[in-house]
Amino acid sequence: MLPPTQRLPQARELIEMDRYFVLHAPRQTGKTTALRTLASELTADGDVTALMFSCERAKSAGDDYAAAESLLLDSLREAAKWSGWPEELLPPDPWPQVTPGCRFGSALTEWCHRSPRRTVLFLDEIDALQGNSLVSILSQLRDGHNTRPGGQPFPASVVLCGLRDLRDYKVASGGEPGRSNPASPFNIVESLRLGDFTADEIAELYDQHTQATGQEFTKDAVDRVFELTQGQPWLVNALAYEITIQMKVTSAITAGQVEDAKERLIRKRAPHLDALVARLREPRVKRVIEPILAGDFPDVDLTFSDDLSYVCDLGLVKQKPPLEVANPIYREVILRVLGDPSEQYVMADPHSFVLPNGRFDLPRLLEEFVVFWREHGEVLIRQEGYHQAACQIILMAFLHRLVNGGGQLDREYAAGTKRLDVLVRWPYTGPEGERLTQREAMELKVWRAGENDPMPDGLMQLDRYLDRLTLTTGALVIFNRRPEAPPWKERGAFEQATTPSGRQVTVLRV
Repeated sequence: MLPPTQRLPQARELIEMDRYFVLHAPRQTGKTTALRTLASELTADGDVTALMFSCERAKSAGDDYAAAESLLLDSLREAAKWSGWPEELLPPDPWPQVTPGCRFGSALTEWCHRSPRRTVLFLDEIDALQGNSLVSILSQLRDGHNTRPGGQPFPASVVLCGLRDLRDYKVASGGEPGRSNPASPFNIVESLRLGDFTADEIAELYDQHTQATGQEFTKDAVDRVFELTQGQPWLVNALAYEITIQMKVTSAITAGQVEDAKERLIRKRAPHLDALVARLREPRVKRVIEPILAGDFPDVDLTFSDDLSYVCDLGLVKQKPPLEVANPIYREVILRVLGDPSEQYVMADPHSFVLPNGRFDLPRLLEEFVVFWREHGEVLIRQEGYHQAACQIILMAFLHRLVNGGGQLDREYAAGTKRLDVLVRWPYTGPEGERLTQREAMELKVWRAGENDPMPDGLMQLDRYLDRLTLTTGALVIFNRRPEAPPWKERGAFEQATTPSGRQVTVLRV
């Protein structure tokens, strides 16, 4: 485990300045561990009573703010009871009996009045509070915060910890739906985000395993973990756990074993991944993810920044432009989940695409896709909830069904690129018994109503992709979504084309 408080250097500074602030990050990134450690360190210093407690129980209260107050105060008292503090630091028992809607703030005031130390409070899982309960608790915190200059006892610092950034608390606590409202009951302005691991931090974390067990992670393995996860803490730990515990690897860990572990995690849909993909049907999430899949620019209006902030807080997309999915594992999971209904229509036998020399027959796969598209494309597009990205999702489902049995797919896509890049990696044995990898690159484009033929741009983009991969040829697939497109039974024309750099490539129009 990396030292938790080193990941949050600003938190201690803000607490020492008596600030109230938000700490947010996606699930399973280490927020709770960091706060628990920070609370212990602050209390051990001797002049602060720092307590972390969870708001999770109050989720059941919904809009019943009186019930939410009772549940929160019970959780607070229980956390203090098990802290091992001396009697003079514990909260009062019983709490003051006051009107519901004031009980939480009054209880904190009474506790701080009795305590010989400054009180610091960490409200973990604050997202659990709903509707009027959230409005009530945040309003009481605001009122208590504002009375401190007049001498009324109240926690010196309060940290709200959860998935959401400040903007979403403003919306949830009384703002106009879909818009942040600075006049809402919550007026705390500081917000920290617990970041992902750097490549060096992953190396440091895995080195602790090496020091403890003697089992090494090769540099290529560590680099591949960072490439696949972009430092997402749960994924970093899950890959190592899968390799060392589930796969029972005892030798030095290689990049190939990291790749195997990634595939196992995705196939069994670990709870962390399931929780993310469950969000894909939410309108706010779909509004951000769909143009990323389609390669289009999103429709931006006054509410889009709120939706984007929400999806960033979930950890699904990167914090900084360009707008793209946060890491390759999430990128693959999203397409697999969305493409699963289409994959059920693919009846071809994956083994039939393996040539006698062990290589993969990509030209035949494209021919089979034409047959599949003519038969099922129109129906699948109508069924696809992500209508804007239907072509990309369906082709990825077809490729996944036929390639992933023996090879792997790498996918690259981002909003505004107007394309999706695909790399097929297929291992096979050479004539001398050597292990080789066949690589085949494809570019996907969609020709929409009112647009020019995307083939010239597609050839140029494919050229750049092949340059990066150091490949001499590839394929460009163009989906015709215009009203004047040929009838479905006539789609599937192949032609050979030359890229700007002189490469000979295959173009498939469907």
